[in-house]
Amino acid sequence: MRPPVAPPGWSRWLVPPAALSVHLSIGQAYAWSVFKPPLESALDLSGTQSALPFQLGIVMLGLSAAFGGTLVERNGPRWAMSVALVCFSSGFLIAALGAATSQYWLIVFGYGFVGGIGLGIGYISPVSTLIKWFPDRPGMATGIAIMGFGGGALIASPWSAQMLETFGDDSSGIALAFLVHGLSYAVFMALGVVLVRVPRTEGAVVPGAPAPLDGPQVSARQAVRTPQFWCLWVVLCMNVTAGIGILEKAAPMITDFFADTSAPVSASAAAGFVALLSAANMAGRIGWSSASDLVGRKNVYRLYLGAGALMYLLIARFGDDSKPLFIVCALVILSFYGGGFATIPAYLKDLFGTYQVGAIHGRLLTAWSLAGVLGPLIVNWVADRQEEAGKHGPGLYGVSLTIMIGLLVVGFVANELVRPVHARHHISAAKEPSDDDAAESAAAESAADTDDAERSAK
Repeated sequence: MRPPVAPPGWSRWLVPPAALSVHLSIGQAYAWSVFKPPLESALDLSGTQSALPFQLGIVMLGLSAAFGGTLVERNGPRWAMSVALVCFSSGFLIAALGAATSQYWLIVFGYGFVGGIGLGIGYISPVSTLIKWFPDRPGMATGIAIMGFGGGALIASPWSAQMLETFGDDSSGIALAFLVHGLSYAVFMALGVVLVRVPRTEGAVVPGAPAPLDGPQVSARQAVRTPQFWCLWVVLCMNVTAGIGILEKAAPMITDFFADTSAPVSASAAAGFVALLSAANMAGRIGWSSASDLVGRKNVYRLYLGAGALMYLLIARFGDDSKPLFIVCALVILSFYGGGFATIPAYLKDLFGTYQVGAIHGRLLTAWSLAGVLGPLIVNWVADRQEEAGKHGPGLYGVSLTIMIGLLVVGFVANELVRPVHARHHISAAKEPSDDDAAESAAAESAADTDDAERSAK
């Protein structure tokens, strides 16, 4: 499937809606918790078992993004969005069959494995194209799209709950809900497939903006050999681990913190708190990533990691004394969590150029795969151990909050170590190699200016 090239006069503002149609769909993953209680009841599952489809989906997201990133760059966004559509929708259909036949392994395989591949390919499908369309505002452009992934649950959660209420929360009702999801998301994602276009490669597509391959360029294969890539890998992993730890445990955490106070938190209020966190996650993706276009990527990650550690410290020390303080700190942490996802593609573009930024981004998302397991594991395992030791309330989370502060400090140090990429890793900006091997052979010929990377590293 050849990448569709935009005709003269094509508006670049049609590309963000194409990206949003995919990201709002795959963002349903954050609403998986709606299906957990019905599945546990209908199929006699434990809480750990009912989390398997989500956990496998996040793992496959990172792995498929890493291994499929180069294919996405080579075949273009329309191919990638089509693959994401087929895999994500098929995952729901397989899960529907599993629910209808009470075969839980089919739900895990369909939603987690097959759907997870759709998550990964769909997540990176528009990134490189958006950066090339918006070289003047890459943070804003990727923030718009990735905001959709964070906001997908705001649509999917009430929609899924309503379907379960209408169809029933037994195995047949769950199966029908999965079926409707699969078919509906296929139609919605098809809008992105139809709308997406790549910019013309000759010259700039926006008056006054740089051409897509202006400045230093680094291939995906070379990028993973640089210390800059691994510094950013640590940065993303630490930021995501800290954020997802609160996100996965949000409702029970706020309930436990104020269980022994004069104003305990009800189940409905805890659910409202989760919705607020989702909104902060979504707002941070567009807000902080747009701010990074003005203040620089390194500076905004200093904020994410440094202020994030401070927010965790405030929760650990004073969180049970004040509900407003607890809520505000949690909202700020989740805004940094979302902002970190949305800003990282622009950070990669500043350091490695636009040549294979989508493939580089895919490889970096393996950090998310680890963090998606590590964050919930830290919070839940420590809370279980503390409960066995006889502690309760805020005492369940003191150790895990301290661990999160330490992880954010590690991420802060890694961000400070980021420097411009050495010229030996660059390819020639005047000639686009056809594959990674050609990129490596051209690296020795490059003497491109590193001004863009230097501005990012300030």
